[in-house]
Amino acid sequence: MYYRNITDLNQIILKRLSILPRDFDLIVGIPRSGMMPANLLAFYLNKPYTDIHSFMNGHIYKAGARGQFFDIKDFKKILVVDDSIASGKAIIEARENLKNLEGDFSISYCAIYVAPGKEKMVDYYFEKVPLPRYFQWNILNHTVLEKACFDIDGVLCIDPTEEQNDDGPKYIDFILNAPPLFIPGSKIGTVVTSRLEKYRKETETWLTNNKIKYKDLVMLDLPNKEARQKANGHAAHKAKTYNDSKYVLFVESSLNQAIEINKITKKPVFCTENFEMIFDNESTMYNIKTGKYFPFLRRFALKLRDKLRNR
Repeated sequence: MYYRNITDLNQIILKRLSILPRDFDLIVGIPRSGMMPANLLAFYLNKPYTDIHSFMNGHIYKAGARGQFFDIKDFKKILVVDDSIASGKAIIEARENLKNLEGDFSISYCAIYVAPGKEKMVDYYFEKVPLPRYFQWNILNHTVLEKACFDIDGVLCIDPTEEQNDDGPKYIDFILNAPPLFIPGSKIGTVVTSRLEKYRKETETWLTNNKIKYKDLVMLDLPNKEARQKANGHAAHKAKTYNDSKYVLFVESSLNQAIEINKITKKPVFCTENFEMIFDNESTMYNIKTGKYFPFLRRFALKLRDKLRNR
């Protein structure tokens, strides 16, 4: 599998910025994932930008105000931007929406990442990235989450403080009222937590109140906090559920636990501590489309990348 975070996005744009002509008058992003790269391109090219719907209605963004009308004579050459192309549906839809404006503007299309074979769907692209792939900016809305495991503390909500983590009234109050953190837009396969089984009712109440959709909730079946600390098996507990073949991703807050889960399962772990995908120890890559595992050279590629960066 392939993963790109916001740092990767910024770096590839800077590395290949020269592929774009400098005579574009306006950068137009395709909401919502296309807005971030459109903003970056507008910043580096020193051009105004807007979203596609505002552009169709004759509005652009200006400093200190949103949605100001523009004179059609101000802009002639337009660059429409999306973050990626897989099926190409978004680009096709954008072209259809802007078809009636082609007589007034010279419109080009750009995607930062394209799947191999889709290069000709745009005029400019920055990198070919095969499927399956995940991006930091849309992973929490990806349909793959139905095949994913999620930790709770540090992912769905903040971690409890030492004072709150008393295995008593303060901890119950924390569970029921913990501020949410990263709430997914898609249904989760299984929530896997090191919280004790005796707090299931309170945990389920919090998940319901925060509109988190999930299929299963797996908790730690130990009597108390002391037993949990003595066992010290957080990563192993989570990996046990993740090892089920139907799961393709684990979302974990702790980097140390993410590395350990990956080491045990040989499957990718998305870590919210640094927004990196941990798969250094992965020996197989899961193809979401076929549902099969096959060998790959990820570890070699990572070592080669590090060597090139250190030159």
